[in-house]
Amino acid sequence: MKEIFDQLSADCSRLTTKRYSTSFSFGIYFLGKELRMPIHSIYGFVRLADEIVDSFHHYDKKFLLDKFKQDTFEAINLGISLNPILNSFQKIVNHYQIDHELIHLFLKSMEMDLSTQKYTSELYNEYILGSAEVVGLMCLKIFTGGNQANYEQLKPYAMKLGSAFQKVNFLRDVKADHQSLNRNYFPNVNLALFCDNQKREIEEEIEEEFAIALAGIKMLPPSARNGVYLSYIYYKKLFTKIKQLSAEKIMTERIRISNTHKVGLMFDSIIRNKLNVI
Repeated sequence: MKEIFDQLSADCSRLTTKRYSTSFSFGIYFLGKELRMPIHSIYGFVRLADEIVDSFHHYDKKFLLDKFKQDTFEAINLGISLNPILNSFQKIVNHYQIDHELIHLFLKSMEMDLSTQKYTSELYNEYILGSAEVVGLMCLKIFTGGNQANYEQLKPYAMKLGSAFQKVNFLRDVKADHQSLNRNYFPNVNLALFCDNQKREIEEEIEEEFAIALAGIKMLPPSARNGVYLSYIYYKKLFTKIKQLSAEKIMTERIRISNTHKVGLMFDSIIRNKLNVI
């Protein structure tokens, strides 16, 4: 029975989320039960593509990513894949009628990571659109449950949240990106001379995007609001830690939030959501 394989596929996506991200695992757990499996499926898909370009250094990354792209759309068209992560993803794409252009934009950004880029402002925005904003839109499609008017209303806020998350990731991972992967996403910034003024300019962009995104979170359906708000809280706390450090410091270590601290933030966000004071 295909239902057994579909359940196995969903389990693989859930395990992938749990193994790679405690923050998103916590956030997904506090979504409405009917939303968890679909969001796990999106995370699993995104994570596999990200791993190809970030981790598989002794393999032909371009071949693997091209094959992954081909297998993705084949799975969507056939309604099945023997790759459990793609089988889980195609089911969600077809059920929620997720726009295929969002998937193309995401994979295009992953392709950009295959070679060293000199990011202009235009390329920077293009990369963030594909790597983060469209992922937020895939999730929003699920959160709004087919209500197109609600989706269109919340679309700008979801994109800002994805952008803010990605820019925080850039600052968190700036050491590894620069030293291990030879990447620099920030336009007009020489990371060898990265200074506090440049860091502050990036942080001001993130602050503005977080403020816009929070207004959108407050408008989400109740089934989605608590989980999304929890992810927002995690990233806002991580961002606060990064802001307290110098540019020189974040070029020497990766900033983290401990799991113990995450649990405390989880309970705080639940209480705030119940009291409607987010």
